[in-house]
Amino acid sequence: MKTIAIIPARMGSSRFPGKPLAQLLGYTMLEHVYQRVAMSKSLSATYIATCDETIRQAATAFGAPVIMTSDSHERASDRIAEAVAHTDADLIVMVQGDEPMVHPAMIDTAVAPFHTDPELECVNLTRRIDDETDFRNPNTIKVVMDQQGNALYMTRQPIPTLAPGGFGATAVYKQVCIIPFTRTCLIEYSQLPPTPLEQLESIDMLRLMEHGHHVRMVETSHDTQAVDTEADLIRVAGLMATDPLLAEYRKY
Repeated sequence: MKTIAIIPARMGSSRFPGKPLAQLLGYTMLEHVYQRVAMSKSLSATYIATCDETIRQAATAFGAPVIMTSDSHERASDRIAEAVAHTDADLIVMVQGDEPMVHPAMIDTAVAPFHTDPELECVNLTRRIDDETDFRNPNTIKVVMDQQGNALYMTRQPIPTLAPGGFGATAVYKQVCIIPFTRTCLIEYSQLPPTPLEQLESIDMLRLMEHGHHVRMVETSHDTQAVDTEADLIRVAGLMATDPLLAEYRKY
């Protein structure tokens, strides 16, 4: 399958306006995401999808191909679905533009199941939450899974209920926003009507789940920290300061 990544980005974040172009260790946050995703050997190309001319100019300056999209999309997945029409990809990996700690091996992990299971439509990465603050943070999307690894529900609330021993005694997991879709699934997603829980939680994957589709969760060993606020940006700067991948960025 021809596999590409598309990074959705827009300037109008309600929690952190202008977030994609925020400076982080000498690069914009968006460039960190692009450079690191493009290192994956599973991909034939990496694109940025945006509705903002300022992002297009910045992305072009650091060598990223850009697909311009409508400014009416509320969900990143809908933006990606519009962008994919300009490609001939069979498998599309959506990587959120606020994940500057993404590791290229995470892309490889996320797409690997499609090579052995032809029934798969959509995969999300997941990781065990090791910090109770993150567990209770509404910006961290929690997920519970069935015995086959399919998502049962995703929410911004702290689920599941903790065992009597408290946080450390219960395995709790978060969604990591590395999300491959088959082309067919992504196009169908964009044609499905938005759903009540999707809108209530503001979580893209709930649209698929509420319409009866499976979302397979695959665990990653790589830890990441999404940037939802300026405080997150400061935290991530400290976490990435000695990251060896920085030295591997291509210079344009």
